[in-house]
Amino acid sequence: MSEQTLRKTAAELPKSRREAGKEERRRRIIHAAKEMIRETGSTGLSMRALAERAGVSLATPYNLFGSRGAVVLAVLDDVRDFRARFAEARTGDPVDHILAVVDLGVDYYLADPAFYTTLWREVFAISGEVRSAIYNPRRDEFWLGLVRDIADAGLLREGIEPLRLLKQLDHQFRSVMLDWVAGDLCAISLGPTIKLGYALILCGAASEAARASFERRVTQCHSMLEEAEERKARAD
Repeated sequence: MSEQTLRKTAAELPKSRREAGKEERRRRIIHAAKEMIRETGSTGLSMRALAERAGVSLATPYNLFGSRGAVVLAVLDDVRDFRARFAEARTGDPVDHILAVVDLGVDYYLADPAFYTTLWREVFAISGEVRSAIYNPRRDEFWLGLVRDIADAGLLREGIEPLRLLKQLDHQFRSVMLDWVAGDLCAISLGPTIKLGYALILCGAASEAARASFERRVTQCHSMLEEAEERKARAD
């Protein structure tokens, strides 16, 4: 190894340690923020309390993120990994795939309901960073790709535009999420309710050749929701 290479390596080591330390502090702040959102039911984080919870100086969150809003967005980026998490759900049938993605998304929310009900309350605010962070172009492109897969398979009737169809699915999804956040829909019925809505909307958009298979999915999703409601009634 040349003397020049040794000097370069020696110079890079402190920088690498600094970057590692910075990343560790960033990770602790994000973890602390998520815990505080879960515990308080609010994204209105106190930067002082956040710094204390993360074990860093008050200046550190500002230096690493810039603002409280940026910390919340970083928390969302840390947990919102659609492509990596949902890629495994892909099946040979694009309709089964989009319904499987719904299941995975619901599992994601129900695994940490205190955190996600807080985030979805923010989504339903008239304005705010959380709403724009969740409904972002990357997310829209992901879901639009799922709908386009259905269209490309020839399962939609002529004249159905994938983007408009996605918007209808989104309207249904958000209305169900609002009921869940408000406590009007129990956790056990969340996934089946969304899936039945999707199946009904997609059935209405189906081509003649595909209609029978869509109707079968409507029946299946209806049965799943009925079963979920019966389980809830027995539990009560």
